Amino acid sequence: MKISDVVQKSDTGAGRAFDYAILVLVVFSIVLLFAESAPGLSSANTEMLGSLQKSVMVLFTIEYVLRFVTAERKTDYVFSFYGIVDLVCILPFCVSPWTGPWIGTGQPEDFAVIRIFRFLRIFRIMKVGRYNKALDRFGKAVSSMKQELLVFLMVVLMLICVSGMGVYYFEYDPHKPDGDFQTVLDGLWWAVATLTTVGYGDVYPQTIGGKLFSSVAVLCGLGLVAVPSGIIAAALTKVLRDEDRK
Repeated sequence: MKISDVVQKSDTGAGRAFDYAILVLVVFSIVLLFAESAPGLSSANTEMLGSLQKSVMVLFTIEYVLRFVTAERKTDYVFSFYGIVDLVCILPFCVSPWTGPWIGTGQPEDFAVIRIFRFLRIFRIMKVGRYNKALDRFGKAVSSMKQELLVFLMVVLMLICVSGMGVYYFEYDPHKPDGDFQTVLDGLWWAVATLTTVGYGDVYPQTIGGKLFSSVAVLCGLGLVAVPSGIIAAALTKVLRDEDRK
């Protein structure tokens, strides 16, 4: 059996075994990622987790090389969604000789910007989409409703701008330099937290006009949460109905 049949194909026993082995490594790497962030780890445990993480990254690097070498159209794989994800996942490990002994050790000399990309390894779990049609259905649903979603996004942006500027108009007081709404950006932050119904409570209106305006904004925010869910749900229902008719 050729290596390309094992790496590139999932309709054979060896190919499925290879893909499931990679999936197990993905889950294992995520567990290690969580474990490394646990407080109070001893130096021995930290060293062990680092060694395990390094071993997993070596296997991911070998996987990427195998997929690249066995790909019929190497350029298509490199610039495909999964090819980019695979590369970004191993990139911190590949450049670690120039950024420190191991990215993520917490040392000041580490290249902190590159270290952030370690979290992209989590998205390797999206490889599960190769084995089921759920991701494909969701993609079709979003694609079929992209015009509606675009209009909704434009409305949301307009509403956020209006709400942020409105609450700034009511709450800004030049005689109170320590107020919560000193700039329009403060109002926009409040609008995002309010319209998404998060409501951190770090800033809130105190004038009567601001409170009345906020009440209207909150009611609008309740609708913002429901609209996209209804649009996507309707699109998914349509996709499933079309599949049943085939």
